[in-house]
Amino acid sequence: MPAYPHSTSSSTSSVPSTLALPVVEADFPRRLHEFWPKLQEKSKAWLLEKRLMEPDLAELHADGLRYTDLVAGYYLGAPDTILASIADLSVWFFVWDDRHDRDTVHGRGRSWFALTADLRTALVAPRSHLHHEEPLVAAFADCVQRLTQPLGRGWRDRFVAHFADVIDSYDEEFRNRAVGEVPTVDTYVKLRRRTFGHEVWLDLLELAAVRELPEHIRENEAYRRAGMATQDFSAWYNDLCSLPKELAGDEVHNLGISLIQHQGLSLEEAVSEVRRRVSGCVTEFLFIEKDVVALADAAAAEGTFAGVELRSAVLACLDNMRNWFSSVYWFHHESGRYRVESWSDRSHPPYVSDHLPGGGQEPAAPPAGPRGQRWRRRRASAENKKTGDA
Repeated sequence: MPAYPHSTSSSTSSVPSTLALPVVEADFPRRLHEFWPKLQEKSKAWLLEKRLMEPDLAELHADGLRYTDLVAGYYLGAPDTILASIADLSVWFFVWDDRHDRDTVHGRGRSWFALTADLRTALVAPRSHLHHEEPLVAAFADCVQRLTQPLGRGWRDRFVAHFADVIDSYDEEFRNRAVGEVPTVDTYVKLRRRTFGHEVWLDLLELAAVRELPEHIRENEAYRRAGMATQDFSAWYNDLCSLPKELAGDEVHNLGISLIQHQGLSLEEAVSEVRRRVSGCVTEFLFIEKDVVALADAAAAEGTFAGVELRSAVLACLDNMRNWFSSVYWFHHESGRYRVESWSDRSHPPYVSDHLPGGGQEPAAPPAGPRGQRWRRRRASAENKKTGDA
């Protein structure tokens, strides 16, 4: 039985009722950075230049995936060059996530852990990895070098630490999937905040504003609650929309899957519960938003130029927190990334290649458990087809 009665659609008038959020449509107008049309062209060219997608797949699918729509709606007001750097990181993130999926599906542990080891070194020394033979490492190094130049050492160190945590959490997910381990709900909530990169995307709010916020602002309870509400919304809404894709692909990391496995919910009940949590994030943000405005006003209360500038930066970050809601919402109904009903194989996205970059030859090993049994059946089917074709 499908998770939803209708798939996500490019038509804004046909959002399935289980995915529709009237409050987002009404109270969070959609906006796009004026650089967006050029951003789309530049990011696709970068994707090809860095060999992150095979040219034939990029020609067929890159535009329809609409990855740059996300960032063009996240970070309004950012200088064009900074927006382009963030957009390329976002594109890279999607491709890396797809590589994670294919490496786990095919049991390519050696490939995956070699990749993440190189990503960690590229994170701290990007210049020396710009020409790495692995496209994901070279492209990541390019992103890190560009992103860490505009602001100071403090921001850079924070960004590097936060992204190192993302890489570690992806390794944790790889190990879970290798043995078919579905995290408990509480464990998954904590893990998802790391794999989604909550802290990274909040750091990038400051980069978009071209102003590092002082600690007393960043760590203020109202500012943290507002930022985390936007990120939790994005992560849970992604889980809600990607649930059909991830059920088909034997994924174990999805809030809905954890609810089904550990709390005994039916599919319909899990969908309702994830949707309730998503809606709660919107309510939380609307409740706390006024306190962040008050925090910004307090920064300018003394009337100094520095205080006025700080107020402007805080309000710019808050404004872009707001933009996450509409940008994430509409992206999931327009991107081809979630239209599993149109795929010939619901477990294998058509925009992803199964091959390792550069013709890598690591032998695939079967995963453990029921997923391993399905892997063996697919492998046998493929071998039989080869024999028949011959």
